[in-house]
Amino acid sequence: MHTKPALNAPDHDDDHGPQLAHDLGTMTRAAAARRQALRWLSAGALSAGAPVILAACGGGGDTTTSSSSSSSGTSSSSSSSSSSSSTTTTTTGSTGTSSSSSTTTSSSGTCSTIPDETNGPYPADGTNQISGSTVNVLTQSGVVRSDIRSSFGSLSGTASGVPLTLTLKLVNSAASCASLEGLAVYIWHCTADGNYSLYSSGFTNQNFLRGVQVTDANGLVSFTTVFPGCYSGRWPHIHFEVYRSLATATSAASDIKTSQVALPEDACSAVYSGATGYGNSTRNLNAITLATDSVFGNDSAAHQMATVTGSVSAGYIAALTVGVAV
Repeated sequence: MHTKPALNAPDHDDDHGPQLAHDLGTMTRAAAARRQALRWLSAGALSAGAPVILAACGGGGDTTTSSSSSSSGTSSSSSSSSSSSSTTTTTTGSTGTSSSSSTTTSSSGTCSTIPDETNGPYPADGTNQISGSTVNVLTQSGVVRSDIRSSFGSLSGTASGVPLTLTLKLVNSAASCASLEGLAVYIWHCTADGNYSLYSSGFTNQNFLRGVQVTDANGLVSFTTVFPGCYSGRWPHIHFEVYRSLATATSAASDIKTSQVALPEDACSAVYSGATGYGNSTRNLNAITLATDSVFGNDSAAHQMATVTGSVSAGYIAALTVGVAV
């Protein structure tokens, strides 16, 4: 630290007078040069956006360095956040990315509004009849359940097949892919040998493989079921309908989305060839492709293909993110 000489300090020996004058002049010129250099350094560093380190007397440099470092850290953090926001991850299953006009991008990823599909001839959602009577399980007690392998209400019986857990995550494709809580989801699908409860011959006294769940705070619903078989003319799939609430889930007339989940070929082939009870599923699967399927043939499977993991012995887990514009 440089210390100013005290006022009224004793004079130095006169023999040193000329030398003192010389030293003072040298010190004055050096200080001026140093100040000029610091001005240049500061100006250059600031214009380049770099931290400025001032080696000030009295230890002030530590404070300045810390402040500049903090500022630089904030800038770095902002840059990292911006980079994260621009990174997109498609959450439409295992078939890869797909672009459409309904795709929404946010810091949490990319989601697309899942295509609308037919509910098919076996929905039991109040839209058709059997022998002159409307079939609607949505109004029946017991339909709200996570394990849909057994019949409910006054009916009894359990569907056989390789265990499958289906998890759907509902997100708002119109609002930054936010999780949708409180929506009701109704799913149904065929048995291992390709029949539908309540409709197919020999299954009219069963209502298994049908059920309703309500999305949690993370937009998730999960069903325990069996891996569906493959019947002639259709790719293996699971039907579902989405309702704004459980209270409105009484008929397909009030749903906000009807669509289907496609199952990947490798998992289907493994199940149909490695498990009993799947009838002609292998032959039916070999006779169709996604491109020739009446529902997924328009490339909608890019948004509807579930990611499936597991094995015939341990069972399978299927997951799909479902974008709904609400």
